[in-house]
This record gives sequence, structure tokens and C-alpha cells, in this order.
Amino acid sequence: MQIRSTTKKKVLLFLYAGVSLALSKSPEKHIRILKRIPKEWKKINRQALQAVIREFYHHKLLEFKEISDGTVQILLTQEGRRKAVRFNIEEMRLAKPERWDKKWRIVLFDIPEKKRRARDILRDKLRELGFYEWQKSVFISPYPCLDEIEFIAEYFDIRNHVRYAEATSVMNEAELKYAFHIY
Repeated sequence: MQIRSTTKKKVLLFLYAGVSLALSKSPEKHIRILKRIPKEWKKINRQALQAVIREFYHHKLLEFKEISDGTVQILLTQEGRRKAVRFNIEEMRLAKPERWDKKWRIVLFDIPEKKRRARDILRDKLRELGFYEWQKSVFISPYPCLDEIEFIAEYFDIRNHVRYAEATSVMNEAELKYAFHIY
């Protein structure tokens, strides 16, 4: 099933946000997720929403579960979660704070050849997110990104091969500041 409409993507991501809330133990993540939902939810046309839910159910992306009090829960199936995560990765951007906290975020990886495709995708995604390729398997950014890196590593099943570090001092810092327009 191809999902192209913005409404479909939003609905899938809203449902995925519910899954993320249930799985996350971090109050900060809860607040971040909950802040983003209401504005976008109001923008969705209710008729379009009902049509999307029916279509997702038909394509086995959703399932309905009746609760003892008579209400019905709409849940993402495993396939629905997979599609939502893919959209989340496609839409992922790093937030650029107004003021740089003077920390460098470094992503290092040593991914075996048998996972070459995941390695290439990780490299491409890091470039897309605006990381600077410091060495072949070392990327650096001045912007907070731990959640995003963990998400990508988990999604591509390469967590054991990816490392993340924060540093307050690096060699050739002037080159990096120039690359990120931090003066």
C-alpha cells in the first residue's frame, strides 16, 4: 500500500505517537510528543480522517480493540508501526537551537560488510540531517541529536555498531565552526 497523502501520514504518525508515549518512560519525551499533537490534529478534516481509518483497517495497518467500558481503541498493527517509523525517519530534522551550547555531537560507527546497505543508508541520513563527515565513519554536528541517532540505529538494527559522544573540545574546531556557520 502506497501512502502519499499528508492526511494519511499524519494519522499514522499520530497513532505512532501514542505507541511512543506508551513505550517511553521519559517525561521530557512525553511533553515533546504531546506539544506537537493538538495543532496538527485540528488541521485534519474529519471525513478524511474516517476514510483513512477505514482504509488503514482494510490494509491491516490498524486493529480495533473493545474495552470493558464499551469504548473502542484503535491500535497500530506491527505493519502499521513499521510504516509510521519509516515516515518518521523520512520527516526527521534536527532542531537548531538559537544559541549553540558549545558541544559537539559525534557519531562513530563500524558496521560490518554484511550490513553494508544499513551503513550506506546511515551515512546518507547523517548527511541529510546536516552532519559533517569528519572521517569515513565519523560524523559530527553541533546540534542535539541523541534521540534521532538512537532511533535510526534501532530502526536499521545497527545499534551495536553505532556510538555517540559529546565533546566540548575537538581538534580543528575552526574548520567545523566554519562548516556550520558558528562564529
